Amino acid sequence: MNQSAVTTSPLSDGVRQALEISLRGVEELLPQDEWTKKLVRSESTGQPLRIKLGLDPTAPDIHIGHTVVLNKMRQLQDLGHQVIFLIGDFTTLIGDPSGRNSTRPPLTPEQIKFNAETYYTQAAKVLDPARTEIRYNSEWCDALGSRGMIQLSAKYTVARMMERNDFHQRFTDGSSISLHEFLYPLLQGYDSVALKSDLELGGTDQKFNLLMGRHLQQEYGQEPQCVLTMPLLVGLDGVDKMSKSKNNYIGITEAPNTMFAKVLSISDTLMWDWYTLLSFKSLAEIAALKAEIAGGRNPKDAKVMLAKEITTRFHSAAAADAAEQDFINRSKGGVPDNIPEVALTGAPLGIGALLKQANLAPSGSEANRLIDGGGVRVDGNVVSDKGLKLDAGTYVVQVGKRKFARVQLG
Repeated sequence: MNQSAVTTSPLSDGVRQALEISLRGVEELLPQDEWTKKLVRSESTGQPLRIKLGLDPTAPDIHIGHTVVLNKMRQLQDLGHQVIFLIGDFTTLIGDPSGRNSTRPPLTPEQIKFNAETYYTQAAKVLDPARTEIRYNSEWCDALGSRGMIQLSAKYTVARMMERNDFHQRFTDGSSISLHEFLYPLLQGYDSVALKSDLELGGTDQKFNLLMGRHLQQEYGQEPQCVLTMPLLVGLDGVDKMSKSKNNYIGITEAPNTMFAKVLSISDTLMWDWYTLLSFKSLAEIAALKAEIAGGRNPKDAKVMLAKEITTRFHSAAAADAAEQDFINRSKGGVPDNIPEVALTGAPLGIGALLKQANLAPSGSEANRLIDGGGVRVDGNVVSDKGLKLDAGTYVVQVGKRKFARVQLG
């Protein structure tokens, strides 16, 4: 196709829509004009573009922050393009140095295999498995061998590698940098060569690695991929990025009631960012909803809609409806329909020990802190006496707004 025609001819409605979807919520799309040309060519030829997302299975579980980039993959998948879910089973042996101030300890092959299987099962809740190409980069990385690795290493300079922020900072601080860590971005870039990708997605922390793919594709005589980075989702606290270590996350395998309630706990301001990055509603639908809220509609209505959408995606519509009713019951001081049942012995038992043994508090000291804060109820009554002892019987024990247990004490 004549490339000048691509840039001067008016874009079709289909390409404009695809470009709008591509740009929704993104941090950067580089270079945007090249991506537009790829979209025009795809529409003209009927050939789907190859869109790659590489993920290292460093842990078995993912939270909804990880699904931001998966959502973008699904949007592009629904446009008819070929998405490739690449599992970095080989690169995980090295460990991604991105954003790290120390060398990442490598995982064993057994850990990687277990994590990879669990990770994709969870990711398939967002992607359409029937239209997703699953690949493992050990397919071509193992085949490189020593000769191929040396030839690949010759494609990039140490000086350019040291321009990378985390390497530069560690070098300046006198922290160690292992030689094998230089191989990570090279191998991630080589994945793009092996897969002949047109677009690679990642978080903002992956920009260096994604651009490496463009560089290596040019080195190997291929048309370079475009790069799309997504922002990191802010967690429940409204301050830091979603992270298990900061306990501000929603795991996609969490119970529906917990998931629903956690979404409702976010601020009204943060809700709109979550709508952009997590919802499958169109931007026009979100704008209309935002206008309704600005016109006086209760923001909680919009938050409930978001909570139901997210809970439905990872569970079911029926589970989302039940979670909504459960939340209403709790708000009215009621008890959820399904709460854990715990059998304990040793009556009479102190309330602190009961909370710990029923897994409602991690320790006796934390149990006392919860009681001091008025956060513990037994059969609906606030517990104010840390010396309370419960006789044999059955009790509904509540900690905070979301933790319940029906305790049978004998």
